[in-house]
Amino acid sequence: MEPPSDPTRRAVRLDSSRAADAQPSRDDVPDRGRPGEPEGTEARSGPHDGRNRQPWYRRRRVVLGGALVLLLAVVLIALWWWHESGIETTDDAFLDTHIVDVSAQVAGQVIGVRVDDNQLVHAGDTLVEIDPSRFRLALQQALAAQQQAQTALGQAAAGVAVAQASLAQATADLASAAATAVRAQRDLRRYQTLRTVNSRAVARTTVDEAIATARSAGARQRAAQQRVQSAEAQIKSARAAVAGARAGIATATAGVGQARLSLGYTKVIARVDGHIASRTVAVGTYVTPGQQMMAIVPLHLWVRANFKESMIAKLRPGQRAIVHIDACPRAEVRGHVVSIQRGAGQAFALLPPENATGNYIKVVQRVPVRIALDSVPDGCVLGPGMSVEPTITVR
Repeated sequence: MEPPSDPTRRAVRLDSSRAADAQPSRDDVPDRGRPGEPEGTEARSGPHDGRNRQPWYRRRRVVLGGALVLLLAVVLIALWWWHESGIETTDDAFLDTHIVDVSAQVAGQVIGVRVDDNQLVHAGDTLVEIDPSRFRLALQQALAAQQQAQTALGQAAAGVAVAQASLAQATADLASAAATAVRAQRDLRRYQTLRTVNSRAVARTTVDEAIATARSAGARQRAAQQRVQSAEAQIKSARAAVAGARAGIATATAGVGQARLSLGYTKVIARVDGHIASRTVAVGTYVTPGQQMMAIVPLHLWVRANFKESMIAKLRPGQRAIVHIDACPRAEVRGHVVSIQRGAGQAFALLPPENATGNYIKVVQRVPVRIALDSVPDGCVLGPGMSVEPTITVR
């Protein structure tokens, strides 16, 4: 028979039961050795918090971080687009210059070569010497011909003086003959008048003598006139001889100048500053006029950049450029646009294309752009044909 229930004991048993229900099971106890989770986290959480927790990608911090990353990416893309839209660049670019070919201007044997390959030379330096013996003899002959021409000029000038003296003598004789002829004519007229008045006043023989004297005086006058004309012709001839002698002097002087010039050509001189390249001449070589002996690469270089025709719309002379030179990878050379060629490069080829025949396929053409280098890095070996990559700021 069960003892009667005690209300106080029943309440204690109910409290113990509730406490037991409140104790977590072993499966619910958190692993204290698990890294990254502080103790008491699960103890502070209710038994149903795991089912109500949001996914990690919906958490506020993740959303804010993703938004910031996306905004930063948009800003970077916008900055990259802004930068790329303000520049034009190409890898089809090379250094260029006007190579000076050194050629012989006279024929002869080379007796000296004063430079070597890749040597730096300056304007006025002697490069090659050609045997000058033959040209010295030619100069002496030209000087002798010049002296002969000067002598001929002196003789021609003396002939002019003699002709002028003959003209003066002939003129005087003409004046004397003219005076005699006038007097003879007057005497003849006077005798004829007297005989007309009185036939006995003047003898017939006297009148005949007067007639003969007048005729003789007229003949001497005409002869004197001919001598005057002959003297004048002699003066003209002497003056022509003087002109010929002066022309001979001019010819002889030109010959002397040509001989001196040919003698000077025996020393081949550098015309510009630069480096020697492609030297093919040596001592003992016989050279002829026009034969190339070497080349000089000038120090002044520029960039020949071949941009696509769709890229030159924004290019203008004076725009700044940065040139990356493959031979000097660590150097960034600054420059500026000088000019843009009027026409694509193919239009100036040896055999220009003829697009009016056959099938046609459009190809983007290249237009040469000249870029001047504001400075050249020290210690960098540069020359025409070397590859560069210019970047031009078009904004």
